[in-house]
Amino acid sequence: MTKLYAGVAAAAVAAFLGASAWYVIGNRQDDVFADCRQSQVAGGDIGGPFTLVNTSGTTVTDAEVLTKPSLVYFGYTFCPDVCPLDMSRNVEAVDRLAGMGVEVTPVFITIDPERDTPEALGDYAANLHPNLVALTGSEVQIRAASQAYKTFYKKRETGDEFYLIDHSTFTYLMLPGTGFVDFFRREITSEQMAESVACFVKASKAAS
Repeated sequence: MTKLYAGVAAAAVAAFLGASAWYVIGNRQDDVFADCRQSQVAGGDIGGPFTLVNTSGTTVTDAEVLTKPSLVYFGYTFCPDVCPLDMSRNVEAVDRLAGMGVEVTPVFITIDPERDTPEALGDYAANLHPNLVALTGSEVQIRAASQAYKTFYKKRETGDEFYLIDHSTFTYLMLPGTGFVDFFRREITSEQMAESVACFVKASKAAS
């Protein structure tokens, strides 16, 4: 399974590179975030409008959810290994950032609306982090959000309720008024993530 996720991640990286409007290396002098980046991709058309459903069953948009610096992750609660580790890392980074005086919202968007109902995500969020925003929606809404963020997922058809889903595993940093600024791979630690996010927030404030 690890090799499978690695392959999916590699494919997603290629998609990012193809979708990005410009690269840091060639435009570093114009990039106010150049010293903060973990990836080699800047800007581009990653991210965008979405309409989803929160744990209260209320329909919300990206404008209502991403009001602060946010770490956005696509996964599912039945995920046996990758998602729990990634999300634990993400919320740990959020707590590190809080200790640095930087408020960041962790966001979890399910790719499994069949099982991840608002109620199920409510329990998931309550057990993971008090500030976690967990979102679901219809299959059409989830697919639209995934396409906006250039993510990949595919359900393994097993004919029962214990199916798994192959998916990309990046975490996206979104800044209000700016949008997507960087993504974080699985090997990035919570400490590295927190340092990078704090750098982005500081640079964003300095540029505004």
